[in-house]
Amino acid sequence: MGDDNAEPFRIHIDDDRLADIRTRLERFRDVPAIGPETWDTGVPASSLRKLIDFWLKEYEWRDVERRLNGLSHYKATVDGVPIHFVHHRGRGPHPVPLILTHGWPWTFYDYVGLIGPLTDPQAYGGDPADSFDVVIPSLPGFAFSAPLTSPDLNYWETADLWVKLMSDVLGYPRFAAHGGDMGAMLTSQLAHRHSDSLIGIHTIGALPPMAFNVDRPWADVTGGVTEGLDPSERSVGVAFERRFVAHIGVQALAPTTLSHAFSDTPAGLAAWLVEPRYRWSDCDGDVEKCFSLEYLITTVMLYAATDSFPSAVRYYANAWRNQWAPSHDRQPMMEAPAGITWFAHDRPPGQLAELASSLFNVVYTNTHPRGGHFAPAEQPDAVIGDIRATFRPLRARPTA
Repeated sequence: MGDDNAEPFRIHIDDDRLADIRTRLERFRDVPAIGPETWDTGVPASSLRKLIDFWLKEYEWRDVERRLNGLSHYKATVDGVPIHFVHHRGRGPHPVPLILTHGWPWTFYDYVGLIGPLTDPQAYGGDPADSFDVVIPSLPGFAFSAPLTSPDLNYWETADLWVKLMSDVLGYPRFAAHGGDMGAMLTSQLAHRHSDSLIGIHTIGALPPMAFNVDRPWADVTGGVTEGLDPSERSVGVAFERRFVAHIGVQALAPTTLSHAFSDTPAGLAAWLVEPRYRWSDCDGDVEKCFSLEYLITTVMLYAATDSFPSAVRYYANAWRNQWAPSHDRQPMMEAPAGITWFAHDRPPGQLAELASSLFNVVYTNTHPRGGHFAPAEQPDAVIGDIRATFRPLRARPTA
């Protein structure tokens, strides 16, 4: 560690908290089915009941907690903000420091499957020269990076914290960065404002940091997808928008109202967090094809057991209400070398992907025929391969 600001951290949820969650689950009343049992209007009652029954009868948080504590967890305070992170050193001749940033409704848990292959590639049939020192923080206000004393942090301000975490706390003056969802916007901000601190970046999709500089977050964040499409493509663009737009408006405009509802009911919170896993993943209409019930419940528990949903969901309001401003007018806007990976189910139709990519200093790009929005959990081998391919020629850039 660069200093003694970071301390080892062990996950432990109090028995009383676990008992309270269980009691609330047992008291949950199924919503009466109205019409056919489909996902067209949200999570079907039967799907939620299946998850709750598994949660009550088979899921064991203590077993999951024990496995999670097999990772190296730490907590640090950076500019007064509590930051939880996982940190594993690489096994190879010259490991490159790499920070992996999640989004919403992700958690650090979405990246756990990448730790072994990235830190110790030889153990997984790879080249030890591709090793990384892996750092996986929880975004401020998410899971164990809570409670927050400052309620208005957004992703580009968090990028400043990441530089201090990597350099001042961990002793990495130069590092590589990867991100998905809002983590990709944060990583893009690193490439824009902090390129001198970066070896390079890799993102899932080309998500620039100004994405929330819009008047109507319920429409404009994804509304550009249909612009310029011919009639034959427009229906595809509209369908793409509909998959992503529902949560944006309410989380940007009324996160506190959601917090009142979902802090009271873990079953309702599960419905809100699981629906994006269905809509945004490449699951062919069966969310369990991409995520086991244990995986889904663990994600919900990382929000519910830490009381972090109110601060995590506020991240959308903070991104929209506080307009992003550029740090310079140089081109390309994201100066650090960038690798961009697209997954077919997550790639917008038309030319939007190409236009977004033009803002980056692209040194590597790849598109995969299968995979969706949660690619590190859905298609970990593809993400690992593209991270390695992006940074392999950049490793000569000094890390100190």
